[in-house]
Amino acid sequence: MADKSDMGETASFDKAKPKKTEMQEKSTLPTKEITEQEKRSKIP
Repeated sequence: MADKSDMGETASFDKAKPKKTEMQEKSTLPTKEITEQEKRSKIP
């Protein structure tokens, strides 16, 4: 079965030495104020 993952890497994973990663926020939702401003500016 091709859908099963290789368990070799998982079995040899050292929990004491995880790789460090930096998290970055990719996209933010607009605030309520910004949404209201956009609604007001689009009304003819």
